[in-house]
Amino acid sequence: MPAAPRLILASRSPRRRELLARLGCRFEIVDPEVAEVRAPGETAVDYVQRVAAAKAEAGWIVLGADAALRVLGADTEVVLRGEVFGMPADAAAARAMLRRLSGREHEVLSAVCLRGATGARTALVTSTVRFERIDDALLEAYVASGEPFGKAGGYAIQGYAERFVMRLCGSYSGVMGLPLAATARLLEESGLRLPPPA
Repeated sequence: MPAAPRLILASRSPRRRELLARLGCRFEIVDPEVAEVRAPGETAVDYVQRVAAAKAEAGWIVLGADAALRVLGADTEVVLRGEVFGMPADAAAARAMLRRLSGREHEVLSAVCLRGATGARTALVTSTVRFERIDDALLEAYVASGEPFGKAGGYAIQGYAERFVMRLCGSYSGVMGLPLAATARLLEESGLRLPPPA
């Protein structure tokens, strides 16, 4: 009888851990080193899918090939008119990102890749978010709170920044960092049975 699939999340993100746990499955964590640098001429879509696949592949290599192994990699990026906003390096970068997003619509691309013995499968979810105008005092207070750091685009939709969102079309969990519907579909298609609601 084949061993039950062993699920590994290749991510250091506490948000992805929290989101994956909502599916009720057991999983382990590995944190492989993957360079997240956009190649010249690489589209935002190609970039986010490549990084998700690289994380899954790196985790697969670290843990060794095993028919029961499933390694999940993910990447989420904020995109404004084709420009990828990564995580702000400092307060000035966070301020600049939020000023550009203020009062405008942007995309959030969230790619998920599941690597198993038969290869890798990737899903891409695109969400559209529109921010209200953020006045300077509120923007400064938000940056000073520290919440923008470690977040793509300099904001956390699951935190205080939710008040900036006028409209969201797509996946809320995808904007957080892991689109759960797409992730569940990949897991189940790979043979990993998700438990029903408790």
